[in-house]
Amino acid sequence: MSAKISITVRTYNEEQNLRECLESVRWADEIIVVDSCSTDGTADIAREFTDNVIVRPWAGHIATSQFATDQARNQWVFSIDADERITPELRDEILALDLDAIRHDAFDVPRLHWFMRRWINHSGWYPDRNIRLFRKDRCYWAGYAPHDKVQVPGSLGRLNANLLHFIYRDLAHFAATKNSYSTLTALDHNRTGRRASLFDLTIRPFGNFFHRYLLRLGCLDGLAGFVICVMEAHCVFMKYLKLYEIQHGLRRNDSKSGPVVNNHE
Repeated sequence: MSAKISITVRTYNEEQNLRECLESVRWADEIIVVDSCSTDGTADIAREFTDNVIVRPWAGHIATSQFATDQARNQWVFSIDADERITPELRDEILALDLDAIRHDAFDVPRLHWFMRRWINHSGWYPDRNIRLFRKDRCYWAGYAPHDKVQVPGSLGRLNANLLHFIYRDLAHFAATKNSYSTLTALDHNRTGRRASLFDLTIRPFGNFFHRYLLRLGCLDGLAGFVICVMEAHCVFMKYLKLYEIQHGLRRNDSKSGPVVNNHE
């Protein structure tokens, strides 16, 4: 591999995760941490690994991801969350690429999630491919909050080694994150003119559960798989219920909660 790679990380109160994340990317040519004014030791930990630590107020998922990308000195960027780890196998696969000659503008990677003390191999959580390695001059961030995503106008390649994701600390963290995400998505749907229907509030959540639990084999992930499928279906229900609230004047149309900066989904 001749081309250099920049690593970008968004953070907010990630002192429990960040050290192991940055240890896994020490091999990179540049590490950039964009911290959204953490109140713990996140920024201090980041400075142990890089001088490129930028502390600024949270600007939203898409804007913050794009800002971090824009700071990179190199054309090739790998975006990673603080609760993720690049395995040695993934590192070696990346370093084996001839990025100066390759025809692709970006690569997606499979994410393997750790939840309830086990790796989740089904339930719609695997392979959970995300675009993480990309050329900053040809790709850009878009999507909708909180589901920011790299947009690739050109060719997309695939990497095979896993990116490890230590997704939720416990059930309370899972529930709190999904509650925040359902609010952000409802607000975004309202801004784009989407309406909540009876179908969205009834059939869609049940369909989500059965798709994950039966078609995506969540039943093979044991109790963890059942919990995932129930919680994901509940998130769908809450998303459209909150959208209904907004559209009928039952909920204030704002978003005052603190940043939820991790878990690209």
